[in-house]
Amino acid sequence: MPTERTFSIIKPDATRRNLTGRINAKFEEAGLRIVAQKRARISQAQAEAFYGVHRERPFFGGLVSFMTSGPVVLQVLEGEDAIAANRRIMGATDPKKADAGTIRAEFAEDIEANSVHGSDSAENAATEIAFFFRPEEIVG
Repeated sequence: MPTERTFSIIKPDATRRNLTGRINAKFEEAGLRIVAQKRARISQAQAEAFYGVHRERPFFGGLVSFMTSGPVVLQVLEGEDAIAANRRIMGATDPKKADAGTIRAEFAEDIEANSVHGSDSAENAATEIAFFFRPEEIVG
């Protein structure tokens, strides 16, 4: 398996409940390294641009409102098959359908406040990483 990078957001519901360390422990225990990290507040404009692919969907406004409701932790994770590994660690988007032991099964409040975001492909990982990080901020 190739070493690759993926993008992760620890969402406002998780930062509000001080779950950052517990979530990061799950990434690290699964063999992923955090090679870039910053706590931030996503602006309305950033959220609208980042989630622009969903602009026409009925949940877009709520998603933007939720993602701007509090601080998030933006991260770049690195490891073998990192994109797929991160998706497994996160669990299904709907926490009711997430496997036991996954982040969403353990920490998500509901399908919207599901604690984490992760890239779903290499192309999206590259785009999402570049959206929030400059190359010199990533320390591999």
